[in-house]
Amino acid sequence: MADPETKELQLEQVQRELAERKQADEADLPPEERTHERRADKHEYLREKLAERARSEDENG
Repeated sequence: MADPETKELQLEQVQRELAERKQADEADLPPEERTHERRADKHEYLREKLAERARSEDENG
């Protein structure tokens, strides 16, 4: 089973990603929108890496 810390970090990244995507949708200026989209993409990437880590932890016990 994945480390509880890994699961907490995954949840945190999902929350941050969703918040940034919402801010991108609500942005008034294109540069601001792009900034939030990049941040959301970063959180998505980190979430995916944490998922890989969780799978590895599950496989290695």
